[in-house]
Amino acid sequence: MWQTIKNIYNLGIKELRGLLGDWLMMLLIIYSFTMAIYVTAKAYPDSLTNAAVAIVDEDNSQLSKHITDALMPPYFMPPISITQGEIDAGMDSGLYTFVLVFPVNFQKDVLAGNGPEIQLNVDATRMTQAFTGAGYIQQIALAEIAKFTKGSETSLAKCVIRNRFNPNLTISWFESVMQLINNITMLAIILTGAALIRERESGTLEHLLVMPVTEFEIIASKIWSMGVAVLISATLSVLVVIKGLMHIPIGGSVMLFTFGLALHLFAVTSMGIFLACIAQSMPQLGMLFILVLIPMQMLSGGMTPRESMPQAIQLIMNFAPTTHFVQFSQAILYRGAGFDVVWKPFLWLAGIGAVLFSSSLARFRKSVA
Repeated sequence: MWQTIKNIYNLGIKELRGLLGDWLMMLLIIYSFTMAIYVTAKAYPDSLTNAAVAIVDEDNSQLSKHITDALMPPYFMPPISITQGEIDAGMDSGLYTFVLVFPVNFQKDVLAGNGPEIQLNVDATRMTQAFTGAGYIQQIALAEIAKFTKGSETSLAKCVIRNRFNPNLTISWFESVMQLINNITMLAIILTGAALIRERESGTLEHLLVMPVTEFEIIASKIWSMGVAVLISATLSVLVVIKGLMHIPIGGSVMLFTFGLALHLFAVTSMGIFLACIAQSMPQLGMLFILVLIPMQMLSGGMTPRESMPQAIQLIMNFAPTTHFVQFSQAILYRGAGFDVVWKPFLWLAGIGAVLFSSSLARFRKSVA
């Protein structure tokens, strides 16, 4: 027993030394847990910001001016007054994202209850601003009309919305953690799979097989060494990049997240070994990696809530480690959940990891027989 542990430890140290000597892999790890997370989180604006608006006011009434004045920074740039004939030229040249047109007798028709229409022209090539800004303008216009016709907004029934865990709907809070989750799974599979294939291509795997070590010790050493490399990198990324550099609040315990991460790494590194046993070269591993990883990430619940997926997909994805990883990561890092909430995903990952490890060991023994 002691000799088995010693062999696993020494072989794992050999893998870590090989990883440290592979500058390309080290560069991939550093980039994946630093710049990739920062760039992804900051690539999208947190909300509508400085959208260009033009106004065609054919009514010149008090109500149209109230609505125009309500389009304020930081959501919108100061509105520019243009004529009807300048709309097409301005939007074709990209000067305006929105053009709001008030018809003649707009205020008069509102007070008479005739239901006049305001025309909103949107440059839909600016996808994010077009979708969000159109809703903002509609809400602002309806609120100003309500205040104007009722005299005071306090006389209206209000729906008070409270956003929990992310009060300002800051998109970087979500994108940074989800990018970290995706990168962890990606690197764990790549590193373990590449470690096995690299030894097979260089011929050192045959040297190991004639030494007094077992297939179990070879597989276990690659799993713990690559898992530790990703575990340390991911934990530092949470503390230094996400929490320290980007000042994104972490709701729960980082230690609890690290414990769950270790279970997830046990499962996905075993999966990496299994894929490497099927593939005969790095290009084949890359093709298998794409076929396996993309569906797992898309259907894990990180991009779309699992409840919105068909029941059959939900059932199948219960056997994917990424589903439970996303579940407990969001619960801990976003909502501050404790062990009493996330013990079920932990149990699922332990079971999935045991099955994947057994399968990868059996496949490895078959491939070297």
